[in-house]
Amino acid sequence: MPSAASPTSRSAASAARLRGPTPINSVASLTPHLYAPDAVRPLRAKEHFLSADTLVELHEHPWPQLTFSTRGVIRLSTQDGSYIVPPSRALWVPANMPHSITLIEDAELRTVYLHAWIAPTWEKCEVLEISPLLRALMLALDTTPDGLPTADAHAPQRERMIAPLLVDELERATQIRIDVPLPTDKRLRQLCETLLRNPADRATLAERAAAIGASERTVARLFRDQLGMSWQQWRQQAVMAHALPLLARGMAVSQVAAASGYATDSAFCAMFKAATGRSPTSFQHRKRPAPA
Repeated sequence: MPSAASPTSRSAASAARLRGPTPINSVASLTPHLYAPDAVRPLRAKEHFLSADTLVELHEHPWPQLTFSTRGVIRLSTQDGSYIVPPSRALWVPANMPHSITLIEDAELRTVYLHAWIAPTWEKCEVLEISPLLRALMLALDTTPDGLPTADAHAPQRERMIAPLLVDELERATQIRIDVPLPTDKRLRQLCETLLRNPADRATLAERAAAIGASERTVARLFRDQLGMSWQQWRQQAVMAHALPLLARGMAVSQVAAASGYATDSAFCAMFKAATGRSPTSFQHRKRPAPA
């Protein structure tokens, strides 16, 4: 008969499980230096098609950016938090803020860089609802990098004309709280990022604490001290940030509940309604019926 696993091997297996899936493809910063905005071209846009589980490595640049995807959900992370960005939203990232991007699913990633003299003065990341006009303006920008002829010979002139309207529409956009704060303590951050990578894992706080070499009591205290909330409150916020984009894409509530680590639909629906005052189905995207 095979011998029983030792406590050490069981701990290692538990730690491996709690680490969750890791990105299978890591890429550098997608050459922001080839799209630097200036006084002549105050808006610069770029696009990249990236597969699920791609990690765009931590980087920063001296101009602010607006990040969105025309299809697919992304997660942008900074030192202070993690932001889930479905196609209906865009994320504002201030200048000189280190950030990385994880592709939750295959996505067409779009980025608009803004020259400092036209950009809003927001000092932290903001998740914004994309209006039809804002989307059209962002998609109208040329995406050719420096060193190559632009697809439109009048691109610099069009960018200067689009800039004031785009910024006005940006400042009118509804800001949405869909961020998940992250701690500075290395052990607690590891625990939080593990759950964000794999929210379906139903490990208890005690199991997660053991995986980072801490006691459950210590971890509970760190949540209060570092983030001003309990483990349960933080996990709920992380689950909401994960579940909302899935619902917006029309995924069945039962599938979203399972992907969020809930054993039953009813438990997930009860949590969701307590957090938002609305049922999960009210957030699902429904296609309009075709005209007769």
